[in-house]
Amino acid sequence: MYPADLVKPMREDLTNVGFDELQTAEAVETAIAKEGTTLVVVNSVCGCAAANARPGAKASLNNNKKPDHIVTVFAGVDKEATDKARGFMVPFPPSSPSMALFKNGELVHMLERHHIEGRPAEMIAENLMDAYNEHC
Repeated sequence: MYPADLVKPMREDLTNVGFDELQTAEAVETAIAKEGTTLVVVNSVCGCAAANARPGAKASLNNNKKPDHIVTVFAGVDKEATDKARGFMVPFPPSSPSMALFKNGELVHMLERHHIEGRPAEMIAENLMDAYNEHC
């Protein structure tokens, strides 16, 4: 587990723009079961990938079509919630950061860490916007 003071600004980077933070398995189940589209961001302290993941996720919301619900879990902090979210992302292996778009509870788009790491936030946002345009 990471210290709360360390992750607080990283949590707030997403919650300050409207992401709901999920900290329990039950909250994850409820969020993914909602009708419509739900973006799940698996947040992370990893500087090499998460530094562009959060800005990419935020920038992706500047699109005509966007998810009905935006939520986040924090890897290495909220283990129960993260494990539950990753369970919905099978067959993709656990990675953080990562992002998944669900439509009516079904996984329709996945960005794994290797799709995020080394890419600028703009490219991450563009990938997500393409998914929104198709599924939202």
